[in-house]
Amino acid sequence: MNHSLPVPDVLRSALAGLLDGLPPSQAAGAVDRLIGHYRGVVPTHAPVLRDRSDVAAYAAYRMPATFEAVRSALGAFRDAAGPWTPATHTDIGGGTGAASWAVAEAWEDADTPVATTVLDWAEPALAIGRELAEASGLPGLRTARWERARIGSALTLERADLVTVSYVLNELTPDDRRTLIDTAAAAATGAVVIVEPGTPGGYARVIEARDRLIAAGLRVAAPCPHSAACPIEPGTDWCHFSARVSRSSLHRQIKGGSLAYEDEKFSYVAATRFTPEPAPARIVRRLQIRKGQVLLDLCTAEEQLRRETVSKRHGTLYRAARDAEWGDPWPPHSAESPS
Repeated sequence: MNHSLPVPDVLRSALAGLLDGLPPSQAAGAVDRLIGHYRGVVPTHAPVLRDRSDVAAYAAYRMPATFEAVRSALGAFRDAAGPWTPATHTDIGGGTGAASWAVAEAWEDADTPVATTVLDWAEPALAIGRELAEASGLPGLRTARWERARIGSALTLERADLVTVSYVLNELTPDDRRTLIDTAAAAATGAVVIVEPGTPGGYARVIEARDRLIAAGLRVAAPCPHSAACPIEPGTDWCHFSARVSRSSLHRQIKGGSLAYEDEKFSYVAATRFTPEPAPARIVRRLQIRKGQVLLDLCTAEEQLRRETVSKRHGTLYRAARDAEWGDPWPPHSAESPS
């Protein structure tokens, strides 16, 4: 496969090849069951993905969205991490490898590809992950190790510069979830990145993980501008972001709907062993653009939520505000904050 193409396009092409010949009705049935799981909180002691058909349906239904969510989280993390580059990466509960695709893309220009190990308890997911990785043409994916492991309190990890845990915590019991986060923190020599669905429950799991990572000595790099307590009052709101996902015709067939895109809501935290440079503030809501004004809802380094109004009189900053997006750092490096 031509790895000079943008990675999202490579992923869509690989998925199309994976699903070639799978009856749509069979894929749709598996998707219906998976929707019930991934939109809920269903702790389980067995793999969610039971066979190849389940995995193929999962890959069509979830992999592009999970990839874009992790890709967005890694983008914010890299802004705070500066020149730091991981040499080794462990993807816990990585399944078919969406997070590993995002890691491979994020550090694609590194002198040496990131050495990735994907751990999952579903052998069918690992098998298809290997197939997709081989089709990617990306060196970091083609050399990845795919290993079966029980994801939970009994998991042991080798040391790795970067540990990712994406869309996994909702599958675990509370005790297993807490133990897994502590294990990930102990194994990470550089950073831990955790991504969950952008629901109140997903946010709650991210906040719990964030607290445990801080207790383990890590510092928050993103999305928060600080490592103090989240300023959102529990039960009143939740912090989440959105990633746009392009949908192929095959993807639309499996998921339903006619739009060429969808928006994946996600919550995340990235924390480091080294000292990061978090954003001065983070845009935590969709922008409100009015005549001559842009209203920004910010989480700030002062450990509070604040609304900032940027008007035309702010010149360059106003133009930057109009171009800003939900989840971006604020202010941009090239602009000054309004008075």
